[in-house]
Amino acid sequence: MNLQLIGLFNIITLAVIGWISSTNIYLLILTAAQLIYVPMILHLLLRENGGVFSKWLPRITIGAMTAVVATLLVGDDVTTTWLAMAYWVFTMAVALFGISRLLQPRYRRIEEVMINIGMIYLVIGGGWFLASEAGIDTGFSPIITWLTGVHFHYAAFLFPIFTGFLGRLHQSKLYRRAAIVVAIAPIFVALGITYSVTLELISVLLYIFGIYSLILVAFRTKFANRLQRWLCRISFSALGVTILFSLMYAYGNWSGQFTITIDFMLQFHGVTNELAFGLLGVIGWSLAVPSAKPFEQKIPVSHIRGGWKIGEGVVRKHEDSSKSYAGLVDDMAVFSEQAREEKSVIDDFYENTVNYRLYARVKWLNWFKPFAAIFRLISKGMQQLNLPLRSERVEMTGDILAIDDAKDSRQNVRAWIRKVDGDTVFVALYSIHSNNGITFTNIALPLPFSTMVGVLRHSKKGKGIQLTSKKSTDDAGIYLAGKKMFFRLPIDETFYVEESEKGHLTATHRMWIFSIPFLRIEYDIERKRGEEI
Repeated sequence: MNLQLIGLFNIITLAVIGWISSTNIYLLILTAAQLIYVPMILHLLLRENGGVFSKWLPRITIGAMTAVVATLLVGDDVTTTWLAMAYWVFTMAVALFGISRLLQPRYRRIEEVMINIGMIYLVIGGGWFLASEAGIDTGFSPIITWLTGVHFHYAAFLFPIFTGFLGRLHQSKLYRRAAIVVAIAPIFVALGITYSVTLELISVLLYIFGIYSLILVAFRTKFANRLQRWLCRISFSALGVTILFSLMYAYGNWSGQFTITIDFMLQFHGVTNELAFGLLGVIGWSLAVPSAKPFEQKIPVSHIRGGWKIGEGVVRKHEDSSKSYAGLVDDMAVFSEQAREEKSVIDDFYENTVNYRLYARVKWLNWFKPFAAIFRLISKGMQQLNLPLRSERVEMTGDILAIDDAKDSRQNVRAWIRKVDGDTVFVALYSIHSNNGITFTNIALPLPFSTMVGVLRHSKKGKGIQLTSKKSTDDAGIYLAGKKMFFRLPIDETFYVEESEKGHLTATHRMWIFSIPFLRIEYDIERKRGEEI
């Protein structure tokens, strides 16, 4: 189903509705976005790479447009509410499409994030449309409720997506700053309208910076053809005009001098954005949609995945019995910029891990304990990330097994299996990789149908060494990888290892989620009797 042709057909439908109904033409601003601009933009994105969404989202779109038309023709309030609900469900599907793209590495460049954010914002516009049609008391007048729906269809859906398309053609520091403003400004506007006229005025000033920056970028950008060049430039420039009236309106609210009325904003600001910005922009970008830039995966990712149960069985399936490893790394010197004169106990632990005994105290932070208890119900059966809830000292036993590099896809891979009282706690697949002259530890933890990847940077700290994923502008981080996804998790971890007394090591493993600490594990590491460096 060609949503672009359907959108063009709906231009005629919209004109007929406006002619046969008593509705003022400027009150069809939202309807124009719902029947024309949203389906045409979705057509462009689904044609590019819609994945599974290409099969069913067009059908849902047609159902949603039918529901919108029906809301204009049906007088029954209950029926109208259900029709608006159907459109809201459609906007949820569009938001899921945006989220699914956000999970794919090739769609996480700033210009692609703008496109994804636009689709995610649409669900907010759908919610305000439902509130308007259902007469829900939002705390605002009916016209403000309706205008908020308009705002999230134009400023929060079309504008970020147009910005994303522009970014595919042009990259600069000015563009990136403007894109960030465009991404956050819709929320600032909504908060300003709700809570503070001062914040509303600030949000409009933010928009002015973003819009005029993008106008400048558009005039510096080379487009596919002359017609597209001028349609897209006029589209962005139209916002540059209408935002000045928004500024006067916001200033009037702030100062108490209402020089610009809502009625004027509807007839001039709204219609100009509908036609000069929306219609010309959609037509301009439809002439030649810029292609997304190719993504280059720089971080090696293990191809080994688990089922519902991980445990030792996953390792045994991929074991390479022709090789053996004694430690987590062959030579710690690969992480050091300076040649070492003498091997330390820390070096020996990492190179000959099997010669050491490991004792641990697991300490969940109090706020996280309820979540840890719930996850424990899952992890015990999964036999992965299966940390005990109690904090007393326990011995972690286990083995290091060689993994078939061909099956894993990384080099010199070895699995460290750790157990407590016979229960598997961790199954971690260790390797290393280098990028831009830095060597990282690359740890994969198989999960059901995915893998969690910890990329840790080494550094000297005090008497010991630190391995961390924090404060990274390089590869370091915690990631989740699947068949068609790879993204960084809001989790960080740090290991600090030092020799507390001769031949005895202590280590601390700390973890954060959204920069909030939630776990600390303290290790005592002792060399087994009879084993020497």
